[in-house]
Amino acid sequence: MGDILRDKKNENSELGRQLKTIMAEGKYVPDDVVIDIMRERIQADDCRDGFILDGFPRTVAQADALEHMLENLGLKLTAVVHLLVDEERLVERLSGRRIAPKSGQEYHVKFRPPKIAGICDVSGEPLIQREDDQEATIRKRFEQYAQQTTPLIGYYERKGLLREVEAIGDFDEVSARIRHEISPAA
Repeated sequence: MGDILRDKKNENSELGRQLKTIMAEGKYVPDDVVIDIMRERIQADDCRDGFILDGFPRTVAQADALEHMLENLGLKLTAVVHLLVDEERLVERLSGRRIAPKSGQEYHVKFRPPKIAGICDVSGEPLIQREDDQEATIRKRFEQYAQQTTPLIGYYERKGLLREVEAIGDFDEVSARIRHEISPAA
């Protein structure tokens, strides 16, 4: 969802300007806007055989809307993964991200630094930190998460869909844990 919203934010439109302001302040995008964007996205051809949602839903209202959208398409959720990691580790991970705007290459100042600090290995362009990866913005997002997203844990637990996965470790380790939890035999 983050990538979709960032793309929409960069569009020269009223929606793009609204998203730019909302996201720079670390606020959640209103449910009705997110739901409309997601409804359009999950009907795209590349979602026909299934899809993984990341960053959606973030509120109970979005979860209810998703359930209705999927019912109308003859689909249903098979699992919801809750990644377990403490807030300070997340701040370190998110605030350390850097991107090359033109090439799209991603780096991390600690975990995946470029060969030359601040410069993309592929394109040679200067790396930037996205507005939503600044520490103050991240902390505001955590406040929003606690208020609006935490209730989804109980929501999906009651539906028998919640799978909790320890998200400490390298990419391959965490990916293996997720695959294990969402496999049909789990």
